[in-house]
Amino acid sequence: MSQEIELKLALPKRALAALRRHPLVAGAEKLGNTVTLDNTYYDTPRLQLKAHKVAVRTRRQGRDWLQTVKCAAISSGGLSQRPEWEQPYSGSFDFSQVDAPDAAKLLNRHAGALVPVFTTRFRRETRRLSPRDDTSILLMIDTGEVRVTTPEGIERQAPICELELELEHGQAEDLFALACELAQALPLMPADVSKAERGYRLFLGTPPGAARAEASDLRPGDNVVDAFRRLAFGCVRQWQANAAALLPDAGAAGAADTAHADFIHQLRVAQRRLRALLKLFAPALPAEFAGQWNARLRDNARRFGDARDLDVLHGELLAPVTPEGLADEVSMARLMQTAAQARDTAYQAAEQALDMATQGRLLLELSAGLLRLQGNNLVDAADLRTFVRLRLARLRKRARRQFEAASTLEPTQLHMLRIGLKQLRYGIEFFAPLLPAKAAARYRTSLVDALGMLGFLQDVDIARARLLGWAAADASLQAAVAFVLGWHAPRYAGLRHGVLQTAEPVLWGKTPW
Repeated sequence: MSQEIELKLALPKRALAALRRHPLVAGAEKLGNTVTLDNTYYDTPRLQLKAHKVAVRTRRQGRDWLQTVKCAAISSGGLSQRPEWEQPYSGSFDFSQVDAPDAAKLLNRHAGALVPVFTTRFRRETRRLSPRDDTSILLMIDTGEVRVTTPEGIERQAPICELELELEHGQAEDLFALACELAQALPLMPADVSKAERGYRLFLGTPPGAARAEASDLRPGDNVVDAFRRLAFGCVRQWQANAAALLPDAGAAGAADTAHADFIHQLRVAQRRLRALLKLFAPALPAEFAGQWNARLRDNARRFGDARDLDVLHGELLAPVTPEGLADEVSMARLMQTAAQARDTAYQAAEQALDMATQGRLLLELSAGLLRLQGNNLVDAADLRTFVRLRLARLRKRARRQFEAASTLEPTQLHMLRIGLKQLRYGIEFFAPLLPAKAAARYRTSLVDALGMLGFLQDVDIARARLLGWAAADASLQAAVAFVLGWHAPRYAGLRHGVLQTAEPVLWGKTPW
């Protein structure tokens, strides 16, 4: 068994010439001529290998045939480390060299039922870069496509345009150092989706769904810095998956227009969670690292805020309103048209802001920084459970101050309370494996209830300012704006006067820590 360590990067075809001209690529040792690789992936008719995250592939290169078995592993920031078994292929499968017991048992049980599922065909250019005596990296440029014919006879294809950096000698940090340097001049997006996974998605015809936050997998014995790193990479995966789904050149199948709102929302959620993590673990992190990434993530999330706000305005505050013959129909139609146009404009701006070069560079640089993070004697000696109790207690103490300030029911103060409760909720979710499960779940539910109320109040406050601005600029909208605000006024008033009562037990009642 060999351990494959590689960093996969997607890029648009238009950038291939610039990639080949880049001094680091052009100066690397060229290993042979460009070759065409024909690959066939096998599984049972019920896709039982996929269910166990095992891939079987045959590859033809010229007259030579190879059989490869791979087991999936978690990929973060495009970096994957997975076991691999490769041997000559003579026309029948031989799994005798697979020394992972579970994988070998699965393969031998289903060997007679394996059938072709999809193919990939691409041209590969390979170079070797040795920046130091102890470091050797293969640079492989792959261009081609994934091809699928479903049992119903439907043919599907998806392009392949990737740069794979495979570590021969050195450390994983060396791959990111090279990728970050290339990304200063090239649009490179880390890609966690393998060719095999892309083939299965095509075969099943399943478009990517918006990536939600991952469940925490912390363990009591974890080092504090290692715990931060693991949680942060989970957020990176959520950010990267949603960005890739929206970028046509990022190696994803592409998201439907109607799903853009959810992808953008989850992308922003990932960055909010990262910023919450930075604040939560601040005592264990270098101040420069935490401060720099808090600012960079904040600025990046702001690129997409307008699109999210307008989507909420259109979908959650205007669409539910039913005039019932009481509103000015012409004014209401005009308002809906204005909101839809504003939302479309905001999404166009968001898509322009979501360029591969910017997102890819941020993801690569953050991933490189996470790998380089080190603790110190004090941090390494800290008990994670004690750290968790102290940090959650501090979050609740700060939220109590925000609660007292919000007693005026001023929108700004209620928004600050919402931020404080949201950070407390994220803390509960991050540290959930270290807390009593039932108590943590009850506490989180109470937080979510209060946050739902505060979220609606914030949405209406943002929408009100925008609606009044539109009405001031266009008198034909005034009747519709007044009707919409009046429609939501009873609920707004009820939540505004009841939200502190809902939040109070969360901040002064029993906690799960």
